[in-house]
Amino acid sequence: MKQFYIIDFDSTFTQVEALDELARISLRKHPDKESIFKKIEDLTNAAMEGKMSFRESLNSRVQLLEANRGHLKQLITRLKKKVSASFSRNTTFFKKHADDVLIVSGGFKEFIIPVVLPYHIHKENIYANTFLFDQNDVIIGFDKSNPLSDEGGKVKLLTELALPGEIYGIGDGHSDFQLKEFGMIKKFYAFTENIERKTVAEKADHITPSFDEFLYVNKLPRAISYPKNRILCLTIGEIPESSLAVLKKDGFSIRHKKSFEEKYVADVGMLLLGKGERLEDGALQRAVKLKTIGYLGNSKQKLSLDICNQMGIVVFDDPKDNPRNAEFIPKRMIDFINKGHTHLSANFPELQLPRMKGSHRLIHIHSNVPGVMAQINQVFAHHNINIVGQFLMTNAEIGYVITDVNSEYDKQVLKDLKQIDHTIKFRILY
Repeated sequence: MKQFYIIDFDSTFTQVEALDELARISLRKHPDKESIFKKIEDLTNAAMEGKMSFRESLNSRVQLLEANRGHLKQLITRLKKKVSASFSRNTTFFKKHADDVLIVSGGFKEFIIPVVLPYHIHKENIYANTFLFDQNDVIIGFDKSNPLSDEGGKVKLLTELALPGEIYGIGDGHSDFQLKEFGMIKKFYAFTENIERKTVAEKADHITPSFDEFLYVNKLPRAISYPKNRILCLTIGEIPESSLAVLKKDGFSIRHKKSFEEKYVADVGMLLLGKGERLEDGALQRAVKLKTIGYLGNSKQKLSLDICNQMGIVVFDDPKDNPRNAEFIPKRMIDFINKGHTHLSANFPELQLPRMKGSHRLIHIHSNVPGVMAQINQVFAHHNINIVGQFLMTNAEIGYVITDVNSEYDKQVLKDLKQIDHTIKFRILY
């Protein structure tokens, strides 16, 4: 059965509420701008949380804007830089499913169309309101005959469209949930990358902290193989807020604890340790999903690099106790998870490389013994894999190879690579 994907715009496709941003542009010289900004923000939230009719909220917000076409041009420039990170990196999905994606928004076509068109979304699949202007190009209202300007507008629109297939909706607001409430869609995904509205999230079929999560659970084409929100990032001890902010911004699921609690040992994927914290050998050996450790200080005698080598865990530390490394160390961890970079690692051979467009990146960590690289390439040859780029670095103990391959290949190759003798860890990066 054909599938359709209904995507909201404000606080979903983009990180912000467009009318809020438009107010900040159009009213920047207004003496009471801060109080008006607050009124508009409150009106937005009241509608998104279902506490106020959408028509009433929209009408009140538009009247407060004092905006014109020139302000809209500035808004478009700003919104193009505010596309949600997980949408921005997944252009492959939009290209492959251009006929199946609909942007359905209570926002306005005047700013939505220029922002979403570069993502291969068809103009005729963009449904939104339209402004009314006076002879001086000042916004004076909106087309009230458009169903999307009214309460339950998205439900009315989908009733009219009568799409022939299964429909999935993703958004952050009450109007998005209404599609599920009235039986218009199969599943509703509450999008929380930018804002979590608890009254909406608690009613959702699935909470999706990123678009990667939505694509992952629905087995759709995506930029990264495994959503970062599913990677448990544990921070232990005294961790500066700046360190946490770096990790949160990149979308990791963070637990900040005073100690390495046993209940987290089996599932932790990233571990950031405060200065002076010690990691016991037994806990380290049981952390089978752990990929990287960051240490805010000198890790010598605080954790076993030998065990990390045996388990394929990349360690980044700060032997000189540089204050700037409160952010630098988490960024190195992120670069390893996102790109495979081991630059300035305490235990791995150093490797950093550019991203190859249109390819999948495979990471193979193995004991540095003769013949492993030959086995890896034999697997690729057996499956007729076209290698776009390949990089190998070694030290006395570890062999670290990154291979970029064309995105179309037999998935059996992944199983074969994991079974090569002396393999420590293998994963698909993206």
